[in-house]
Amino acid sequence: MFTGIIETTGTVAALEARRGTTRISISAPGLAERLRVGDSFAVSGTCLTALEMAPPLVFADLAAETLARTSLGRLRPGSLVNLELPTPAGAPLGGHVVQGHVDGCGEFVSLDPVDAEADPALTDWWLRVRVPENTRAFMVEKGSIAIEGISLTIAAWDGRIVSVAILPHTRNVTSLRMLQPGDPVNVEADVMLKLALERERKPASTMELTLEHLIASGY
Repeated sequence: MFTGIIETTGTVAALEARRGTTRISISAPGLAERLRVGDSFAVSGTCLTALEMAPPLVFADLAAETLARTSLGRLRPGSLVNLELPTPAGAPLGGHVVQGHVDGCGEFVSLDPVDAEADPALTDWWLRVRVPENTRAFMVEKGSIAIEGISLTIAAWDGRIVSVAILPHTRNVTSLRMLQPGDPVNVEADVMLKLALERERKPASTMELTLEHLIASGY
């Protein structure tokens, strides 16, 4: 499990097409040294498994589902990616529950400064992303969303595009500042909202709890 609080950024070193998978290598100084083979780590919101380390490089495989569902296969050498290690049990939950299971690719629309005349490193920003159709049912104003692995709060929702207020720190230390209009971005809806809506869809059980039922169930 992740929290969407990005630890650092890395750069894509290479994408190598292999038979059945695609091998991605990422230059991640300071993070590659902390990983072991088999460890999970999040790359722009996508949970991957570390298969090999040659610090500062870390290598992972991208399955066909990952390539189809996320933006990782569209990256190029030099692309900036957001990186996060799993949250240890008992650690503070700084953002929200992020699984690293990307629902689909949204489309980056814009990142505009709140004050166009202010220092770009100091002003707030408005991020706008067109959300994929399969995720729109889970968009709620003031609800949580993970975009490129970043835990964010939805400020406005018009049924297709989410608007999010971005702090200077978030813009300065993540890949958001490198995005161009039309770029694909990884979107993960809030799993808690997914579970709540799924529970609402299921009819309440009307089964009567009887002694016979308990005996038949092995109690």
